[in-house]
Amino acid sequence: MSADKRSALMSRIRGKDTGPEMLMRKYLWEAGLRYRLHPCRMPGRPDMVLKRWNAVVFVHGCFWHSHAGCPFFRLPKTRAEFWEEKLRRNRERDERAISSLAGAGWRVAIVWECAVRADSVAAGQALATWVRHGVEGIQIEGAGAAIRHRALESAIP
Repeated sequence: MSADKRSALMSRIRGKDTGPEMLMRKYLWEAGLRYRLHPCRMPGRPDMVLKRWNAVVFVHGCFWHSHAGCPFFRLPKTRAEFWEEKLRRNRERDERAISSLAGAGWRVAIVWECAVRADSVAAGQALATWVRHGVEGIQIEGAGAAIRHRALESAIP
């Protein structure tokens, strides 16, 4: 792929209002849960903040956030050192933001792109249930054709 084509492709990648994020917003809205979007004063700028429920939601792309064991994450073979370093910094930034938010008393949810691809309805329902009833942080991820969720603490290496 030429440098111009690669540049054009990369310029179309968005950081907010992505397809998976829009689906999760839709399910939370339909469940009667109201939120703020991308607040600039919060660590990591969560995708959604549900102040009434003391919860924040990050919708992570499997590639950009290095989702370990996910079929949608594969390190590029071209310029591998560059990508390893970039994705490592992304993970470190995520960890700092989550730690800071949890330290401030927020409940943190991470919804992975693979969960939304596997079953967006189930992922949305799991997220809405967690917002209303969850006690600790949660990570919602895809596992083949199904989704699973687990405590967030075990998700941070």
